[in-house]
Amino acid sequence: MTADILTIDTPSGTVRATAQPRGKDAVVYALTGALRGCVHVAGTHHPRHWDQFTALRVSLGSVNAMEATAPAESLPRRRGSATGYTGGLVRWTDADYPYQHAAMTPVESAAGNAPAPTTGETLALVMRACAEDVAHRPDLHRLLDASRERETPGLLRFLDWSMRRGEAEAACFERKAQAHRRDARTAVSSWWTAARWLTARPHPVLTLVLMNYRGSLARRADYLPAYAEYAERAGREERDRVGRLRNEIASLRAQQRPRRRTRGPAARQHPAVDTPLTAHSRNSPA
Repeated sequence: MTADILTIDTPSGTVRATAQPRGKDAVVYALTGALRGCVHVAGTHHPRHWDQFTALRVSLGSVNAMEATAPAESLPRRRGSATGYTGGLVRWTDADYPYQHAAMTPVESAAGNAPAPTTGETLALVMRACAEDVAHRPDLHRLLDASRERETPGLLRFLDWSMRRGEAEAACFERKAQAHRRDARTAVSSWWTAARWLTARPHPVLTLVLMNYRGSLARRADYLPAYAEYAERAGREERDRVGRLRNEIASLRAQQRPRRRTRGPAARQHPAVDTPLTAHSRNSPA
């Protein structure tokens, strides 16, 4: 079988990327021409939907940058240069906006320096081209299914922790809102009490109590309700986020359970002609 070779025109010159599938988990592109090194492409979860494995992660080097550090010799570098670069991007498609999105992580040298503009543009073009090529491969669903198997255990641990933290944050905001409301009522009541005393027995101290300045009853009565509204809104938003996390956790756990293979009535009556069911991917192409 001949290898798939991409020809990519870049500001640094022509780059040829030879696809080398690595099992069902990833595709590694060997770069020649204006760049030398490797680009690693694997499936991953959607950046905003943790339970949907419909995205592609591109890493400079021969391994998934989220799981390991690439060997220095596999990092892409310009022809004639010894400086290898790290970085990557995530490519995905949204159902509501059916066009490609890409979020890049910073590209930098092994020493932590940013590349020259031409080199940075070249690396970005190569990563996008490799992601686009994988997105149209016939075995894309295998890469996405493999990413679900690989990432789900870690995602469940993270989402469980995040949900517990979110519940604690929401409860904290709710307590703050209650305290602000209570303090606001106290400030208003105390202000009116001082106002009645001033009416009954005018006194300079009471006038000072009723004035509006930092830390005064009037100032507290003014800003505490707004603080309470902010805390209530933040608490609701955190509760909504926790609800989404809970749904995504349930979805991920459901995806972990193997699907049962069933046979129709006709198949049970004629076992000799029964054929195995074809397994379908739960993912749609990125």
